[in-house]
Amino acid sequence: MADQPYEADWTSLSKHVAPEWFKDAKFGIYTHWGPVTVGSENAEKGGVQWYGMRMYEPKNPAFDFHRETFGEQKDFGYKDIVERFTAPEFDAEKWAELFAASGAKFAGPVVIHHDNYAMWDSKVTEWDTMDKGPKRDVTAELEKAIRAQGLKFIATFHHSFTWRYFEPSYKFDGSDPKYVNLYGDAHEADAPPTPRFLDQWLAKINEVVVNYEPDMIWFDFGLGERNCVTPEYQQRMFADYYNWAAKHNRQVGVAHKHWDIHENTGIIDFERGRLDYLPEFPWLTDTSVGPWFNQKSVKFKTENDLVDVLVDIVSKNGCMLLNVGPTAAGEIPPEAAALLRGIGKWLEANSEAIFSTRPWLVYGEGPTQMTKSGGFSEKDGFHYTASDIRYTRSKDGSTLYAILLDRAEGDVTLRSVQVEQAADSATVQMLGHDGLVDYIINDSKQLVLRLPKLGELEFPSEHAVAFKLNGFKTSLHPRVSKQEKQP
Repeated sequence: MADQPYEADWTSLSKHVAPEWFKDAKFGIYTHWGPVTVGSENAEKGGVQWYGMRMYEPKNPAFDFHRETFGEQKDFGYKDIVERFTAPEFDAEKWAELFAASGAKFAGPVVIHHDNYAMWDSKVTEWDTMDKGPKRDVTAELEKAIRAQGLKFIATFHHSFTWRYFEPSYKFDGSDPKYVNLYGDAHEADAPPTPRFLDQWLAKINEVVVNYEPDMIWFDFGLGERNCVTPEYQQRMFADYYNWAAKHNRQVGVAHKHWDIHENTGIIDFERGRLDYLPEFPWLTDTSVGPWFNQKSVKFKTENDLVDVLVDIVSKNGCMLLNVGPTAAGEIPPEAAALLRGIGKWLEANSEAIFSTRPWLVYGEGPTQMTKSGGFSEKDGFHYTASDIRYTRSKDGSTLYAILLDRAEGDVTLRSVQVEQAADSATVQMLGHDGLVDYIINDSKQLVLRLPKLGELEFPSEHAVAFKLNGFKTSLHPRVSKQEKQP
């Protein structure tokens, strides 16, 4: 370690900064897909998103569903679900083409979920896609196809929680030593992880890094909670990846969900949620178009809501990582594909207000306020309006973008924007629409957009509408309080 830029301690690891490409990218795609999908997609009730765990819990609906569908757990366990995952329709190039069409700038698979099943050709475990199931290196195919589309490649790891995930299986087939590399060492609830588990946890990460060279690795919960991965192994993971990147002259990031670790290093991520303030640091949201793993009984989100959330996140210095759950056979569900193409159509018209931008002095204004911040702050029935406005700016600060989170007509006052000076050549343009937009500067020095009355087919989008403001010297209007930054 002495010959490497980073040592496995928090002081050394704190030197690492988030890569510029991540700050520019704003939008990425990942996929929850694997043996879990075999169990989840035809279930009517809850619990199946963690199929490998819930199928062994008698009080969970997944327990009876499994018995009715596959048989008794002692006879047909999760190990047997794995063999049902054959992925006959999987086409990495089709997936990558769709991801590119969505406008995403980075993409990749969940390479291993809580179920400890590796979606790559692994030498660490035989429970992988090459040895059991599809008999293909899924990660290699996706890495090649995603990079061919010009996107950054990411890999997400969820196996920190594996140590707890299979505890209910030990009353059935999970305690059989033949399957220890899938279910782990049989143990009592809340027992500390064994060195074997921790060594394999780290070895799987490093194997993916060396063989598939991801631009970012991402971690679900479990690095700290419930005694799953010890600080020593956390630090070794960061140091190994950062040193690999330094050796290969790569700009990389590590995303995770732990505030205490974020104080030292990495990119903080919020599952199905986002911040309600503008921080100085870049951050990430992971959410989904619908269920994590494909489940036909679960509804999808709307295109309009996904666009609005993306804009809100970007205005607050964040990025969105959007999940799509393919079918067990390996196809992207048509409804999910339509949502991705719809987002891509909106980004095609409004890309310059999103990609490679930076936050303005405040993230925005408007009546619609979040009631909770951070992880799991998504709320059903929460909809933005045309009075909700979000701001971004170009990297050099010369251009300000105002994004209305719905269509509007007539005069729209940008209450947060004080115009200090307007050049003779100053203009306002609606992105995706030809011609300029009239404006005035009111007596309070606020910019007022005088929006044209457009027919249904003339609007550049059915969703949020972005305006490009050029030639204005602006500041934060004193009547608008700056959103307080929080720790």
